[in-house]
Amino acid sequence: MNTSPVSLGSFPTPVEPAPRLAAALGLGPEDLWIKRDDLTGLGGGGNKIRKLEWTAGAALAEGADTLVTTGAPQSNHARLTAAAAARLGLAAVLVLRGEPGAARSGNLALDGLFGARIAWAGEVGQAGLDAAADDVCARLRAEGARPALIPFGGSGVRGARGYVRCGEELDEQLPELRTVVVALGSGGTMAGLVAALGAGAVLGVDVGALADPAAAVAAFAAPLTARQVTAEELRVRRDQVGDGYATLTGPAAEALRLAARTEGLVLDPVYTGRALAGLRAAVADGDIRPGEKTVFVHTGGLPGLFGHADAVAFAQEGATEFPRHTG
Repeated sequence: MNTSPVSLGSFPTPVEPAPRLAAALGLGPEDLWIKRDDLTGLGGGGNKIRKLEWTAGAALAEGADTLVTTGAPQSNHARLTAAAAARLGLAAVLVLRGEPGAARSGNLALDGLFGARIAWAGEVGQAGLDAAADDVCARLRAEGARPALIPFGGSGVRGARGYVRCGEELDEQLPELRTVVVALGSGGTMAGLVAALGAGAVLGVDVGALADPAAAVAAFAAPLTARQVTAEELRVRRDQVGDGYATLTGPAAEALRLAARTEGLVLDPVYTGRALAGLRAAVADGDIRPGEKTVFVHTGGLPGLFGHADAVAFAQEGATEFPRHTG
């Protein structure tokens, strides 16, 4: 755990006011701020870079020459692992759920551009995906390579350290903040924020990546803080999962449109779209109130929008044709 991180991103990321979005949500003009972790720089940006600074740093310290990780076909973490490998002069193998022949758009297009090899694991659950990754690592070692397995989503105690720093940045940038709202996927991002800011200050919006995300957050956060952290005390909304992780829900689609049309802010359909929908619901039920400073963490994911057919179709439906001049 004492491994030093490598430098992969541009930090601190800015915090920007969002007065028009705040008004649309029912908040005051100075109540809502956006933490722009979509602007971390490398490989299209996003929250996974903060984690990869620690996990890839450990891999380098251990003498690895190949980064291996797992995810869904449109995984932001897989994309950024491939980008980090390219930056560090390493090879990358991405073990993805599904079968060959998936549309090569969105994150998958960038995976290829960064030079990653893809190992398709089939339609498996998390245990099957982990087993496929272990098999890939064994095959690489048999070929003489030195692989390092980066955990699902980059999340673990080590990777969560990147979001301890993000929490420290927020404390410096907006010391009067009341609530930080963030998408909750594999757990590491929320865990680091909880370790830095406390459980009461962080609202995680579950996106459906894990069966028990609160337990993962507590397990990752506890070793990073002197505070006691239990799953029961965490603020987690589980009302935005809908039909499952890879689906575009109605509230998330509405959130995509709202952010784009009020602030010119582009969200993704799986993570930040759900997180903003959760923020909207939290304002509606009084969990987040006017007069209190709220920070929405934009964790990135823009390339994934273009790999999600339903989200692309929804976005295109919003374009209205300007009438032709007939005079």
